Amino acid sequence: MKKSLLTLLVGSLFAAMAQAGALVDLSAEASRPAANDMVRASVYSEASGKSPAELAQRVNADIAEALKLIRSKTGISVKSGQQSTYPVYSQGQKIDGWRMRSELVLESKDQGSVSELLGKLQQMRLAVSDVSLLPSPETRRKVEDEATREAIQAFQSRAAVIAQQLGKSWKIKLLNVQQGGGRPQPMYRAARGMVMAAEAAPAPLEAGESLVTTNVSGQIELAD
Repeated sequence: MKKSLLTLLVGSLFAAMAQAGALVDLSAEASRPAANDMVRASVYSEASGKSPAELAQRVNADIAEALKLIRSKTGISVKSGQQSTYPVYSQGQKIDGWRMRSELVLESKDQGSVSELLGKLQQMRLAVSDVSLLPSPETRRKVEDEATREAIQAFQSRAAVIAQQLGKSWKIKLLNVQQGGGRPQPMYRAARGMVMAAEAAPAPLEAGESLVTTNVSGQIELAD
């Protein structure tokens, strides 16, 4: 009885393998331009001294004043960025003091207002460390959907060409979709230890575009 069952299972396996068609790996991609309709900027307060407590008081006061100004502006969001406190060593490798830094990250679709705001924040002793342009989340999603449709169509067209050339029919066995591109385009980035002068407000920003790419990869099965 056991031998008959084993024979039946092995026979079914070979029958399934015989019916299975050839597998072909394929990939296709499509890219679409996305408008850089959002600006992201990082500003920070930094201070050095002997007492970490005094540094925290100074830096936190600067950040609090900056938050008041930023929150008074409509259409500009703000969140805390990196926070750090670390020792400053003398030549003898002894702790000679401390340095504290606190960062705020601004985002908005109103690039003109952000540029103006950065100038005011610098007059309040804050420094600008980074300004980048990028697609807003809603713009990116819309363009990703367009690129995905194009990439899938390209995948299907490539599969149809292969199947037609071999005189086979085909069906999708596996499909992977990956998104890429659309990274922030740096407009300004301060070198380490450098700050933008308060009187040198950021220049007008030229938005431009970012390329958003969808890659579709997978397998098709060919059959007679």
